[in-house]
Order: sequence, then structure tokens, then C-alpha cells
Amino acid sequence: MRHKDFFFWGTFACAVTVIAFITLPLMQMLAAPSLEILIETILDKDVLNSIVLSLSAAALAALISFILGTPLAYLLARREFRGKQLVEGIIDLPIIIPHPVVGIAILSVTGRNHWFGQLLTDLGIRIMGSVTGIVTVMVFVAIPFYIKAAKEGFDAISPRLENVSRSLGASMFSTFFRITFPLAWRSMLAGIIMACARAISEFGAIVIVAYHPMIAPVMIYERFESYGLKYSQPVAVWLIGICLVLFLVLRILTTKQKRAA
Repeated sequence: MRHKDFFFWGTFACAVTVIAFITLPLMQMLAAPSLEILIETILDKDVLNSIVLSLSAAALAALISFILGTPLAYLLARREFRGKQLVEGIIDLPIIIPHPVVGIAILSVTGRNHWFGQLLTDLGIRIMGSVTGIVTVMVFVAIPFYIKAAKEGFDAISPRLENVSRSLGASMFSTFFRITFPLAWRSMLAGIIMACARAISEFGAIVIVAYHPMIAPVMIYERFESYGLKYSQPVAVWLIGICLVLFLVLRILTTKQKRAA
């Protein structure tokens, strides 16, 4: 009995430590700016523009991840092929690569010294210092999260349901949108939210590829470097609030999915 008590209190202490480690710094930062300062900050045109740019670019990155990532996630969930583990490893690379390296890698490919960068220049597409560059970086770091979430959703669906649909004469396209998509949409939506949240939080790669126009994380960094905590905290509070809403939606969706299962 004593061993059980020791185990319980040990796990409880670890849980409290982890929760305190995460929440105390965030609570302190959230409590630091007054309501007046928060309102003044969000009414600042530069701050508002940076937050809107972050949200719109992240939403576009999530949409691109959905469009490009869904077929690949479905392929990984339904097919076994030589080199599958290699493909899955490549998809996970953006998660583990240091983010400044991501920015340098993207500029290496899209610069004028590379044939692909020269092609983009000829087409009038600019990556460095542009919204296009921001979205490109966001897609790079966000798409693995969408693919993993969507794949889990497809894995949870029995292939027999799709086989029955195909045996009744439905095409693969029709089967996907009539059978697979309605059953996996919660996982796909959770993946979109995860991708969007990950894109919003990106800083290291974006500050290399496109310092201007400023997204919210870059503005927080600039204000901290120039003016200190007092002027960077309010912007950070607004960004945390937005990310918190996204993750609350994510948790609600995943909870409903588990109950439905």
C-alpha cells in the first residue's frame, strides 16, 4: 500500500511540476499588461497588420497543406510500398530541422543563383521579403502536422467500407468524397488547425526569408530588442490568446472524435 501511495504522490508531483513549468511563465506574461495597454496595442495599426498577416498567411498555408497533403496522407494510409518509411521520414524532417536552417535552405533553392530561383524570378515571383516567402516557409513547417493528423484519420477507417463502395460501381473519387471524407473530416480539420497554429508560431525561418512584411512573432522580437519586455509583452499576449483559441477548438474536435469512436 505504501508503494502505491509513493507512486501516486510521485506522479502527482511530476504532473504539478510540469503544469507549473508551462503555466507560470505564461500566466505572469498574461497578467503583466493592463487591459488599457492591451486595447491600445491591438489598436496600433502596425500590430493589427502584423496579426492579420500572421493569421491570413497561416490560414493560406493550412489550406495549401490540406490540398497538397490530403492525397499523400491517403496514400500513406492505404498503400504499402518500397521506400514508404523513407517518405514518412522525409515528411517529418521539417519538424526536427532547426528553423533557421529551413529559412537558409529555402533561400538556397529560391535564390537567383539556383535554376529554380531564376525561374521564379522570370515568372515575377519573389520569395525573399514577400508574403509569398512567408507562406512558403509556413507550408514547409506546417504540412507535416496536417499529413500526420489526416493519415491517422484515414487509418481509423476500415478499407472494407471503401471496397464495398467500389464493388457497387463507385469510382475512387466518388468513394473518397462520399465515404472516406465524411468519416475522416474531424481528423482532417484537426490537422488543418494544427498546421495553422504551427504556421502562426513560426519565427526562425521567417525572420531569415522575410523580415518584412512583419508577422506577429517577428514584431514581438523586434519590439523586445528595441524596447524590452514592456512593449513586446502585449503583442505576445494577443498572439497567445489566438493560439489558445485554436488549440481549444482542436481539443474539442479530438474529444468528440474519441467519443464517436
